Amino acid sequence: MSSTAHDHPLPPPRVEEVSDGVYAYIQPDGSWWINNTGFLAGRRGVICVDACSTERRTRLLREAVGKVSGRPITTLVNTHHHGDHTFGNWLFPEATIVGHEGVRAQILADGVPAYRAAWSAEVEWGALELAPPFLTFTDRITLHSDELRCEVRHVGHAAHTTNDSYLWIPERRVLFCGDLVFNGGTPFVLMGSVTGAIDALAQLRELGAETVVPGHGEVCGPEAYDEVEGYLRFVLETAGRGRQAGLSPLDAARQTDLGPWGRLLDAERIVGNLHRAYAELAGHPPGAPIDLAAAVGDMIAYNGGRPLSCLA
Repeated sequence: MSSTAHDHPLPPPRVEEVSDGVYAYIQPDGSWWINNTGFLAGRRGVICVDACSTERRTRLLREAVGKVSGRPITTLVNTHHHGDHTFGNWLFPEATIVGHEGVRAQILADGVPAYRAAWSAEVEWGALELAPPFLTFTDRITLHSDELRCEVRHVGHAAHTTNDSYLWIPERRVLFCGDLVFNGGTPFVLMGSVTGAIDALAQLRELGAETVVPGHGEVCGPEAYDEVEGYLRFVLETAGRGRQAGLSPLDAARQTDLGPWGRLLDAERIVGNLHRAYAELAGHPPGAPIDLAAAVGDMIAYNGGRPLSCLA
C-alpha cells in the first residue's frame, strides 16, 4: 500500500492573508513533515505560529515573512512538540519562543528523535539544533499584536499529543489550531488520545471560529472538524471490533476497509491510531506512554515494509 497519494511535483509554499495583518503559511501537500505555520505582522514586530521540519523549509518561511514585513520576528509560538512544528525553532534566535511547559519537557526528553529513520532517507533535514520554548505556560497565555489580542490556550488534556495548544484571535474569529485538525490528511493521535482528540474538537467548536488554519492542509472553516471527528470515531469502532476478535492493531488495520477515509493522505496512520485506541480501551489513561517503536514498525509493515513517504 502506498503511504500517501502525492501529486508530483509539490507546489511551493505560499502566504495567504486570512485577516488584516494575519497570515497563514501553507505548505502543500500537507503530508508527513510538511506542516502549516502562520504569522501576525504588527507595527512593532511579527508573531510566528510554529516553525517547519527542515532547515530549508524554515528558511523559506523566514523569507516569506520578510517579504510581508520588515519588522523583526519577536515571538515564536509552538502549538506542540512534534518536529515538523519545532525543528526549525533554532532559526529564530531573536525571538521569544513560547509554548506549553509540556512542549519544552518533551523536546528536551526526545532530543533529535531517532524515529526520523522511519521516513524516506532522501529527506534533507539540514542542521538540527534543539531550541525548546523558554517562555512556558500551564494553561494559557495572551499575546498582543499591536491592539490585536491573541489567546494561546492549552487543550487541557491529551489530544494529538499531550501538549497541544491553539492560538485564537477572538476579534477576527481566526483559529490556528496546530495538529488538532488535519484538512485532507489522516488525523494522527499515536502520541495523544483518540477520545481526547474528539473532546478537543468540541472545545474548538465552542470558540465559533470562522477561519481555521489547520496544522496540515488548506485553510478551511469549522466544517473540517466533522471529518476529523468522523475519522476518529471510525478508529474507535475499528479498535473495538479488532480487540473483540483478538486481532493485533496491525491485523485489524489490514482487515479493515478504510472506505471514504482511504482518500486521505498517509493512510498508514490507521495503524498508529489503533495502537493508541487499543491502549485506551485496555484502560490506559489518555496520553500514557505506549511502545512507539512497535507502532511505527507496524505502520511500516502496513506500508509493505517500505519507509514512510516524506517529501519535506
